[in-house]
Amino acid sequence: MQGKVWKFGDHIDTDLIIAARYLNTSEPSELAKHVMEDADPEFVNKMSEGDIIVAGENFGCGSSREHAPIALKSAGVAAIIAPTFARIFYRNAFNMGLPIFELEESAEINEGDTVKVDMDKGEVINITQAKTYKFSPIPEFMQELVDAGGLIEFAKKEIREKEIAEGKA
Repeated sequence: MQGKVWKFGDHIDTDLIIAARYLNTSEPSELAKHVMEDADPEFVNKMSEGDIIVAGENFGCGSSREHAPIALKSAGVAAIIAPTFARIFYRNAFNMGLPIFELEESAEINEGDTVKVDMDKGEVINITQAKTYKFSPIPEFMQELVDAGGLIEFAKKEIREKEIAEGKA
C-alpha cells in the first residue's frame, strides 16, 4: 500500500476519530463523512482514498467503540502508523480489516510525504525522504484478517471453505 501522509499528534482518542454525536448510526458511509472532524474539520475533504495517517503515541485511546476503525476504513484511510496504539483500538482495527503498524520513528515522517508499507517485509518506505524504516511484521493471522476485510469476512470465508471441503456447498 502506498499513500500520502496525514499527521496527527499523541493521544488521538476515539472521540477525535469519530465524535460521539455521530454514533446514532453505524452505517460506514455516514461515519466516514465525519472521521477526524474534531481533530481537523477539513480532513475528509483533503484526504484521498488510500492515504495513510501517521500519528504519535497511544492512537485510538479512550472509548472502546468499533465505530472509530470503521469510520477510518470507510473514509478510505489505507493504514495508520504510530509508535503505539491503545490495545482495544489495536484489536478493533484488525477486526474491522484496517491495517495498523507500530513504528517508533513515525515522528520522522512529515505530513504530505508519500510512504509505502510492505506488510510482508515489515517496512515503511518514505519515498519523499528516501528513508526506510523497519517494524515487526504483523502476525500471519492478523494479515489474513486484513486481507479478508476483517474478522466477520474472515469467518465467512472459513465457513465457506469448510462447507466446500465437507461437500455441503
